Amino acid sequence: QVQLEESGGGLVQAGGSLRLSCVASGRFFSINAMEWYRQTPGEQRDLVATITSGGNTNYADSVKGRFTISRDNAKNTVYLQMNSLKPEDTAVYLCAAEVDDLGYGDIYNYWGRGTQVTVSS
Repeated sequence: QVQLEESGGGLVQAGGSLRLSCVASGRFFSINAMEWYRQTPGEQRDLVATITSGGNTNYADSVKGRFTISRDNAKNTVYLQMNSLKPEDTAVYLCAAEVDDLGYGDIYNYWGRGTQVTVSS
């Protein structure tokens, strides 16, 4: 089993910055891609950013140029640096990981519980 725990959310004024972290723990063989999603009440969960095990990244158009995803494979941690925050970035941010539990190539998706980010105008 794998546990993902996010941290770093909070309340910030528009134009400010936050850095989210997500640590994976438990027993597993390897982690492939890691992602950040966000969700607002009554809305679908939207993909914000993705990073592969090799460091390739991809971003939603709405955050390009403002957010940066990175990871520390030695610490099983993924980060999301969020700059120039806007009120519309307000959401619960969740991390996800594609994990090979046993090393046989079977990939399972795990989710954290999320951390609240609130941007005031």
